[in-house]
Amino acid sequence: MSQRFIATFYILMLTWGTLWAQAPQAVHDNVRNTPYPQQGNALYINPAPLIVPMDMKKSYYLQFNLSRYENFSGSETILSKPVRWNIFNAHQELENGTWYWRFRSVTKQGEELAWSKTYSFTVTSDVPKFVTPSVDKFLNNIPSEFPRMYPYLNETLEESRKHVRKDPEFEQLIADSRAALAFNIKTDTDPYGKTTQLFEHHHNLLTAYLMFQLDIYKEQMLKNIRILLANGNEDNAINNDFKAGELAYLLSSAYEYFYNDFTPKERKEIEDIVHKVLVKYYEHAIGYADNHVFENHFWQFTFRHLLQSALVMKDVDPLAKEYLEYSYELWTARAPASGFNRSGVWHNGTSYFSANAITLSYVPMLYSYITGTDFFQHPFYQNVGLALAYSWLPNSLSSGFGDGHEKMNPKPLRVRSAFADFMARTTGDQYAAWYSSLNTRYMNEAETRLYRMASGKKRPASNALPSNTPQAVLFADAGEMIVHTDLDQLDKNLSLSFHSSPFGSGSHTHSNQNAFNLQYGGKPVYRAVGHYMNFSDLHNLLSYRHTRAHNTLLVDGMGQGFTTRAYGHISRMFNGDHISYALGDASQAYKGVSEYPMWDKNFKAQGISQSREHGFGATPLKKYLRHIFLLHPNTIVIYDELEASKPVTWDWLLHSPIKFNIDPINNLFITKDPEGEFTSVAQMFSNQDFNLSQIEGYIAEPNKKVAVRGEDLSDPWSLTASFKASKANRILTIIQLDVNGNKIAEIKRLSDSFECGDWTIKAELDPKKSASIYITNPKIKATFSAGLKHPEINGETVKLKNKNTSLLYDTFDGQWELKEAVDSSLMPTGNMK
Repeated sequence: MSQRFIATFYILMLTWGTLWAQAPQAVHDNVRNTPYPQQGNALYINPAPLIVPMDMKKSYYLQFNLSRYENFSGSETILSKPVRWNIFNAHQELENGTWYWRFRSVTKQGEELAWSKTYSFTVTSDVPKFVTPSVDKFLNNIPSEFPRMYPYLNETLEESRKHVRKDPEFEQLIADSRAALAFNIKTDTDPYGKTTQLFEHHHNLLTAYLMFQLDIYKEQMLKNIRILLANGNEDNAINNDFKAGELAYLLSSAYEYFYNDFTPKERKEIEDIVHKVLVKYYEHAIGYADNHVFENHFWQFTFRHLLQSALVMKDVDPLAKEYLEYSYELWTARAPASGFNRSGVWHNGTSYFSANAITLSYVPMLYSYITGTDFFQHPFYQNVGLALAYSWLPNSLSSGFGDGHEKMNPKPLRVRSAFADFMARTTGDQYAAWYSSLNTRYMNEAETRLYRMASGKKRPASNALPSNTPQAVLFADAGEMIVHTDLDQLDKNLSLSFHSSPFGSGSHTHSNQNAFNLQYGGKPVYRAVGHYMNFSDLHNLLSYRHTRAHNTLLVDGMGQGFTTRAYGHISRMFNGDHISYALGDASQAYKGVSEYPMWDKNFKAQGISQSREHGFGATPLKKYLRHIFLLHPNTIVIYDELEASKPVTWDWLLHSPIKFNIDPINNLFITKDPEGEFTSVAQMFSNQDFNLSQIEGYIAEPNKKVAVRGEDLSDPWSLTASFKASKANRILTIIQLDVNGNKIAEIKRLSDSFECGDWTIKAELDPKKSASIYITNPKIKATFSAGLKHPEINGETVKLKNKNTSLLYDTFDGQWELKEAVDSSLMPTGNMK
């Protein structure tokens, strides 16, 4: 082997260990039941937060002890003050080595209960470092005078007013503020029922007032608030978490900007209502938000609105100051994306990023300004521009995972655009600049308009993608691999997305481990089906969230459970110029029924149960590994390794908006885009007999009466390759697209070798033999191998020490290299038992 070839042969990935052999019960528990971190827990960030489960807190306070010494001696040992919450942040980089920690409960009266057992964890040099200042720095640097809610605009607002009429959003602001002036609740018998509309109009009025300084906007805001105060029926609004936060925001923002316009009585009434909101939602959050892996609504809106209100009320309400401390510590420990997702892509469903986007921009901007530390240096923010661009391209459907994956309605697209524009202006992120230059809907996004108009921050001079933009990206923490072939011509772009997530199925995620979606020019070729019209109606439970709606497998007719225990993992990935590859492991995903009371309640409300009749139940699955490739420019290869402890049926699923033309003799299934933009031909191979069939529509139809977002309710087509019961199976699927002048080749089979145009694919289909797949293209010399002890690479035999490695010989950024990968480790945050 040549010296150059040897020099470029290296280990790519991290540690040994196969997921299906030694697997934790869950990577992330839905609600924490064991302290974090401990030995066996990998760290996502340095310093790692210390987190205590709710039921281990035995009194009003918790106190934390952190040390390099097991006996907690030494001058560097940290003893926290007693705090009400279940988290502790060291706010300093932890040196490499073993650390010890413990906690104890403390009563309101100051009685110190017994220390917990001592836990330990290990810090290594590969853990990303992100250190936040102490909470005292945040609290002490909050401006002493109003306004505090947007302190980062105080220095630029006056200059921005001089140029407001030249601003590209000037006319839209005028239109929105005029609509707000016309909104009349004077005769409304339940003005608090209009809280959401009032909130939206109030923000537009406040933006107009701050930019134009005209009293007409102020007077309208004051009038609306006085109508609310006179009504005295705020409890209905406060009992709704979204409305409660909106109410607290509009009252608090008016309070700080127009303090002298309110009477002392009115100010006290505002203070009392905001206090009621704080009591209700802060008290609920303590411990629960600290330990819940999702806790959607609180993070989406309530967290931010309480923070804004607490900034205003901190001098008149001790609880507000306490919430400020809690919010800072909670964000440091569990944000910006659960605390365990540095990938940038949204772990709780692509569409639901938009519900979090305003908070994800406002909070780090506020903390950065007040503390002088750049919160956008967190790894999540370093990756979020790339994730925005790749997971939902302009003029395209999204990558296709989670609630709302099928939506094209304006709001999520508008908010995503606004967040991308914000990142471009604030950090100079080139992916965000490119994305928002193509999706310019941010100019119609009202809630972020004040920042764009008043901050003085300009968009980057260039909207071009970086020169080293990759074709394929693995967003490892969230479990998503996305490949795009042509970001310069999106109408000719072939897009492959693959999902196998450590977060499992819960909240807004779906039961879709090892599922893929394929799109061309933004249009679906093969894609998950169903509509998000209700979180838990019959359609959602059986034909949208359920595994049968996704391009993956049913095992013995059963889907994956609605639980974080039903998780997946993308353990290997390559991004070559000619071969993009990922290995997904969904061996732990078929966990039977959900243990969450919420889902049990939702099923009962629909008159059904999590039964085998409906596709829920335990399975004897031992292994489900899916190797997925994009052989550039137009061929997708899927190789599935399947094993169970006893015979089970295997149903291989594929969904299309277009009817399949099935050739049962050759096991071909073809779809042709009616507009002629693509033809897709798929062919399946296995040593076991199978039957191809398709159905039109759903087991449970969507409720067309609530289809108010322009949904395309055309019935999809769902293909199933049904295999008879067996303990093991191997399935090879080759998909070719006739696009961009790349034609479909006839596949020629000789035993377990398949010629597909210039590509040769060798896949071991005998489940009694060790699994292996070998792909090569003699013309361009690109070669992939997995499972072979002595593969031939570029005309020479490579001897491997471990047969489980994957090899790719390809160009990477134009340079030929041989890369080797073994399984990356899972990073469990719960109990390893």
